[in-house]
Amino acid sequence: MASIEIDKACVDFPIFDAKSRSLKKAVLGAAGGKIGTEGRVPIIEALREITLSLGQGDRVALVGHNGAGKSTLLRLMSGIYEPTRGRAAIVGKVAPVFDLGVGMDPEVSGYDNIMVRGLFLGMTRRQMEERVDDIAEFTELGDYLSMPMRTYSTGMRVRLALGVVTSIDPEILLLDEGIGAVDASFLEKARERFHALVARSGILVFASHAEGMLAELCDTAIWLDHGQIRDRGPLHDVLAHYKGRDSDEPPAQAPVEAESR
Repeated sequence: MASIEIDKACVDFPIFDAKSRSLKKAVLGAAGGKIGTEGRVPIIEALREITLSLGQGDRVALVGHNGAGKSTLLRLMSGIYEPTRGRAAIVGKVAPVFDLGVGMDPEVSGYDNIMVRGLFLGMTRRQMEERVDDIAEFTELGDYLSMPMRTYSTGMRVRLALGVVTSIDPEILLLDEGIGAVDASFLEKARERFHALVARSGILVFASHAEGMLAELCDTAIWLDHGQIRDRGPLHDVLAHYKGRDSDEPPAQAPVEAESR
């Protein structure tokens, strides 16, 4: 069964300038030597003392200002980052959806990109072959799927990416920020598939500023502030605390952006 256990985890990023970029100098600095003209390397504390436990059925929103550590926490949960201190134990197949365009090749066809993106998200070739027809129907791209993706508009690329992402079967689904701008009617269609995707997922963690979408997919929230957990609990209460408003005021609905093909 899927689970995420993080105990007092910290993630630090050393910042090397032009005089202190090499690994050799970094090791010397850690051992007490000099790096350039400086004796120490500046450290960015991206996450500090993060402790949380998530299990089957959890639907968690990550909220906070830009740079608060939301994306870093998602990458820690996915295994992309290891904690500098503390512990992170992830059990289950993770589908990290941080950028809809990651794993796609503009020089190959839409059909080829369906396979490439699906494999990138942890699916097998056979699983993706079984889903190709459904994805093609959902995207409404028709003959464009046989053409190189570099011929697609931005909206068409988003349609293809959404079709693949919403076809997977993850145990842990990690979503980061914008789903993308497509025409309004297609966005409603995509939302239905996102609800189905979340229903198939054991755990969902969704970082976004779109309160309307968070309210649709999540029931609890974690507020990150400067790399630390500032608040956690029911979604409505945490959003109210984060926005500094009365807890009886409902979350704002996210506007629907329209973009032509």
